[in-house]
Amino acid sequence: MAKAPPTTEPHVERPGPTEFRDPFVRRERQKAAVWFGMALAIIGVVVLSQPLLLSVGGAIFAVFLDGGVRLLGRYLPIARGWRLLLVLLLGFGFIGWVVYFAGTTIGAQFEALREVVTAQFNRLVAFVASLGLMPKNQPTDIGSQLLGGIGRLTSAVGSVIGAVTSVIAMIVIGIFLAAEPRIYDRGIAWMLPLRARAGFYRIAEHVGFTLRRLLFGRLVGMIFEGIFTWFMLAEFSRIIGIGPVPMAALLGLVTGVLAFIPNIGAITSGVLMVAVGFSAGTSTGFYSIGVYFFVQNIDGYLVVPYIARRTVDLPPALVLAMQLLLGALLGILGVLFADPILATLKVVLVDLSKQREDEENLEPEVVSGRDVKAAAAAPAAAVPSAGSAAPASAAASRRRRGRPS
Repeated sequence: MAKAPPTTEPHVERPGPTEFRDPFVRRERQKAAVWFGMALAIIGVVVLSQPLLLSVGGAIFAVFLDGGVRLLGRYLPIARGWRLLLVLLLGFGFIGWVVYFAGTTIGAQFEALREVVTAQFNRLVAFVASLGLMPKNQPTDIGSQLLGGIGRLTSAVGSVIGAVTSVIAMIVIGIFLAAEPRIYDRGIAWMLPLRARAGFYRIAEHVGFTLRRLLFGRLVGMIFEGIFTWFMLAEFSRIIGIGPVPMAALLGLVTGVLAFIPNIGAITSGVLMVAVGFSAGTSTGFYSIGVYFFVQNIDGYLVVPYIARRTVDLPPALVLAMQLLLGALLGILGVLFADPILATLKVVLVDLSKQREDEENLEPEVVSGRDVKAAAAAPAAAVPSAGSAAPASAAASRRRRGRPS
């Protein structure tokens, strides 16, 4: 007679969430902690975006100060603190001189610049309306809507008190970081495992070196574009008989300051330059267009490539995409710091990739254009199936790993 099956399944006791000593529970807790920590990090970045950007701005300012301290160290064998004090005095002294002397001469031109830009905008709207592309009775409403949209976009940083406080916070953070950078490096490395600290120090040194060169290149580009724009608008135009462009000094100053923001800064300064040029006449307007393209070409084909060879090579399209992304997420500060953030990410990813190649004994494969064309021209029947290609690729990978790098 066959034995009847049991009516209930046997119960097996398994470790519960409170059994912290069990390896399975500990492993699952670690996985849950990682996912929970990632969620908290994403929420923290979204909620605390402005304080994080101020910290990033302070770090960038610290890198700039560190570059000046290192430069003075080549010629002045004094302590680092005294060199930092000298850099601060020279930098803020120069800024004070610009504000005092340049501000007294061109300060009244800011109101004139605003009126000129508004008048040129209204003329442009009227021209578009005359072509039938816009209702003729609504130019003022559209202009007010555009200005209202710009005001809403910059409302987070439009307060004078908030802007001054943010700048002071970034300056203080930068001074503290530049005074004793090794303390903060060791503090961050202390939170990492021992096996990862040597790599962190190497990446931090490489990032600092790259950012120093990048910021120095931006400073050279700002000085070149500002002075060269002023010379072409004020002096060279007088030499060729056109006459000086109005507010040439102000346009040169604005162009130099906006040159710190690649792509977007150049477009903004160009629009202002052309608007002011056409306010003085048609010939002056076309001359302003020529000056803008001439200055941008000289800067783009001579100054920037020479500097880019000594700094990180960033594609312009990638820089513009990063600026648009951070500008939409974080506002004007995101646009301002997009270039250094992108350069830092690239340096970190390249260093980590090289470190992985060294650890796995991999050699980079070089694919020539002839191989690519031959692979594209090969018939579909000659392409091996996925099942047969996998062992060959695995064997090739094992052969590459066995060879010394």
